[in-house]
Amino acid sequence: MNLLIFGASGKTGREVVREALARGHRVSAFARDPAKLGVVNPAVRPIRGDVADASAVAAAVPGHDAVVSTLGVGTPLQHDPGVIAGIEHILAAMQVAGLRRLIYQSFIGVHESRAAVGFVLRFIAPLPLRHEIADHETKEALIKASATDWTIVRPPKLTNGPRIAYRAGENVTTWAPVPTLSRASVAHFIVNELEEPQYLRKAPRLLR
Repeated sequence: MNLLIFGASGKTGREVVREALARGHRVSAFARDPAKLGVVNPAVRPIRGDVADASAVAAAVPGHDAVVSTLGVGTPLQHDPGVIAGIEHILAAMQVAGLRRLIYQSFIGVHESRAAVGFVLRFIAPLPLRHEIADHETKEALIKASATDWTIVRPPKLTNGPRIAYRAGENVTTWAPVPTLSRASVAHFIVNELEEPQYLRKAPRLLR
């Protein structure tokens, strides 16, 4: 497949790039600073751009088989309207290009799946994370209202390190106070879902 990854230079985005390349896919890596990718590979096409720039997104989307968003926030714990606008630009560009497959990395702490986790993420974390959670919920709503064949992936707190065993599904739960999962595991799930879709227009949770 020819994949377009937004947020490719972020910690999770780099893992998705590595996983996709390991499986023989081609990657267009959209990032503000492609030099942060840390990957030199003829199967990678760096694209410098800002998702808040509609024209840059529109130019990047055509010619791909699927789009992945691992976009983070500009400033942790803050509202980021630029990334919300970026999702709007991605959806609009996909519609114009006739591209339907989209995977969006969200967070298990959004209201719809918060009951799946333990006390800390259910009752305490939503206070400091309220802006990030609200942004994810806004972006999820935009995606769900679109005509794309979307999958919204909801992992818990992300860590570095190798891939570990994980569970995926719309109803998986945990009692861990602060559940975590490696970014490599999330990347593994995302590329699996691109290759063999099981959650079209669904929002699976990922938990250990």
